[in-house]
Amino acid sequence: MAAPKTQGAATQGEEDGDGSRGGTGGVSYEDSKDCILEPLSLPESPGGTTSLEGSPSVPCIFCEEHFLIDEQDKLLKHMIIEHKTVIADVKLVADFQRYISYWRKRFTEQPITDFCSVIRINSTAPFEEQDNYFLLCDVLPEDRILREELQKQRLKEILEQQQQERNDNNFQGSCMFCNEEFLGNRSVLLNHMAREHTFNIGLPDNIVNCSEFLCTIQKKLDNLQCLYCEKTFRDKTTLKDHMRKKQHRRINPKNREYDRFYVINYLELGKSWEEVQLEDDRELLDHQEDDWSDWEEHPLSAVCLFCEKQAETIEKLCVHMEEAHEFDLLKIKSELGLNFYQQVKLVNFIRRQIHQCRCYGCHEKFKSKADLRTHMEEAKHTSLLPERQTWDQPQYYFPTYENDTLLCTLSDNESDLTAQEQNGNIAIISEDTSKLHALKQSSILNQLLLHESLKN
Repeated sequence: MAAPKTQGAATQGEEDGDGSRGGTGGVSYEDSKDCILEPLSLPESPGGTTSLEGSPSVPCIFCEEHFLIDEQDKLLKHMIIEHKTVIADVKLVADFQRYISYWRKRFTEQPITDFCSVIRINSTAPFEEQDNYFLLCDVLPEDRILREELQKQRLKEILEQQQQERNDNNFQGSCMFCNEEFLGNRSVLLNHMAREHTFNIGLPDNIVNCSEFLCTIQKKLDNLQCLYCEKTFRDKTTLKDHMRKKQHRRINPKNREYDRFYVINYLELGKSWEEVQLEDDRELLDHQEDDWSDWEEHPLSAVCLFCEKQAETIEKLCVHMEEAHEFDLLKIKSELGLNFYQQVKLVNFIRRQIHQCRCYGCHEKFKSKADLRTHMEEAKHTSLLPERQTWDQPQYYFPTYENDTLLCTLSDNESDLTAQEQNGNIAIISEDTSKLHALKQSSILNQLLLHESLKN
C-alpha cells in the first residue's frame, strides 16, 4: 500500500517536530632457508552466517521497490523520501529482513497511524506547508516484542551454529602466516596461529562463523592491509615487517565488521561486547575491597634452552640445564665475565641455533630438535660454545622468541658493570670540537664567570 501523504491535522500519537525520537643479494640459498622471518613464541604454561531462505533482497514496507540486504541504508533513505517513514534504532534490529516483512504485512491490515507516532514538521507554518512524518519505534509494545523475539531467534541460531562448529572435526584450513595445512577441529588452527605467530583473535569457543571470519582476515592480508591500523602497503614483505615491528598482529577492536563473529555481541539486545565488558568491570569495581592481602601473583615460567622444561626461577632452570644437559649458564657467565647485554645475546644465539636444529658446537644440522638434543648431549657439545665474535653480534639483541621470559630473569648487578669496566668495553664518546670557537662564545660558563666577577 502507499504511505499516506496527506497534509493536515495529525491523528493519534501526534508529536511536534522537536519531540521526535531519534631475498637480499649475497645470501646463499642455504642461508636464506635459515632466516627467521616470523616472530616465534615459546610454549606457555596451561592456564559462515546461516543464510536466510528466499530472496537476498528486502522489499519496501509500502511499495514494490526492492533493495539488497547489504544496501539497507538505501531502503531507509527511500522510505524517508518517498513514504515519509522513519524506523528508529535500526541497529537494534537483529534481523532486518524479517522485521521489514512483518511490518509490511501489518501495514496492509491496519492504518499506519495505529502503529506509528506522527511527527508534524513546519508546525508553525501555514497549513498548506505543513507535513507529517511517521516514526516506527519500540515505544509501541508490538514493535518492542517483535525486536526481542527477533533477538532471541538470532541468538538461538548463532548458538546452534557455534555448537556445530565446536563439534566439527572436519574443518580444513591453512595458516595465513606460514601456509601450514590443518585438518580437524578449528581450534587446532586458531591455537597454532596464537602460539606460533602471536596472532590471537580470541578463544575458539567464543567465535562463530569461523570460516567466514578467517576468509575476511585473509582477504585483508591479500589486499596488503594491516589488520590493526588498516593501512595498505606496497608489498607483502613490507606488510609483514610492519605488523611484526609494530606488534599489529591483531585485529582492530574498533572495526565493527568483526562483531558478528563473536557470540558476546548477540547476548543482549543493542549491546556490543565493549558495553557488556564495561558493565562487568563496573560490577567488579562495586564489589572490590581494600584488602589485597590474599593477592597471589601468577609466577612467570622460563623455558629451558634445550628442551621444553619450565621453571619459575632462573636458579631452578639453571640447575635443570646443568643436570639434564650439562650446561652451566651461571658458570659461563662468570668465566666469560658477561654483562647483562652479552647474556641476552648469548641466550638469543642459542635459542636461534636450537630453533634451526643446528649444533653450535660442530655446526651439524639435524631433522628435529630431539635428534639435535641427543647429539649435543652425547657429544658433550652443549657446553662447547663458539668464539665470542660468533654470538656477540648486534643481531642477537633481538629475541628469537617474543615471549622468552628467561631474558627477563637474567641478572644485571654491579659486578657485571665492574667486569665490563675491567674488560675496557665501555664506549667513550668524545665531545664535538669541530666548532670550538662558537662553543666558547655561546657557553653558559661565560655568564657564570661574569656574574662572579661582578660580585667580587
